[in-house]
Amino acid sequence: MLLARKLGAEFLGTMVLVVIAVGVATESFGFHLFGLSYSAGVAATALAFGLVLVALVYAIGPISGCHVNPAVTLGFISSGRMQLVEGVEYLVAQFAGAIAGAYLLYWMFTTSPLYSKSVQGLGTDGYGKQSHLFVSQWGAFLIEIVLTAIFVLIVLFSTHKAAIQGAAGVAIGFGLVIVHLIGIPLTGTSVNPARSLGPALVVGGTALSQVWLFIVAPLVGAIVAALIHLLLTYGSEEDVPAVEAAT
Repeated sequence: MLLARKLGAEFLGTMVLVVIAVGVATESFGFHLFGLSYSAGVAATALAFGLVLVALVYAIGPISGCHVNPAVTLGFISSGRMQLVEGVEYLVAQFAGAIAGAYLLYWMFTTSPLYSKSVQGLGTDGYGKQSHLFVSQWGAFLIEIVLTAIFVLIVLFSTHKAAIQGAAGVAIGFGLVIVHLIGIPLTGTSVNPARSLGPALVVGGTALSQVWLFIVAPLVGAIVAALIHLLLTYGSEEDVPAVEAAT
């Protein structure tokens, strides 16, 4: 029963993350609601991702640890703070929640006569012509590894036993904001394979053909983060369990 509650929380949390944050991204860049400044859309989207994560950490953190991101879960697994079997179950719940959230968001937008999937899209990530700065495929791969490693490191360190207790949610939320501020013009910012897969399945086409990068690169970044974390915390006190990380 406890595991079912954890998986339910991860499913719900990832779904909410996609509906709110990807929804703001679609409004900002699909409908061009940023006005005369592209940077305003970047800021609004970055804040949406960060703020919804802060809310989720304190809402469902006591239940599941609020990973809502396969890269975060892999970071916990790779650093020895989560069992592999439970981690895989988390991954399934997160991907399912992201897909459900993407389709729910799509149905919400279809109630507007101004929305067209082929025009406004659904906040998908991309490289080449799909990147605001036209970054290359392997450039995007490197960018996602680096940004995911930074974000997962923030999660791992802020939930370490030596960290300031009760502050993890704010640190993690702001961590997601900062990686989006730099990453949105480059790739749209994934750092979360589930968040990328859900919208790509809905939109299809180029977004779906490119989504492999936004699944693989963040997972590589998570492993890099776990290795760095283990290196810097080797011999320190035992970490807090993942489920207690946000409380």
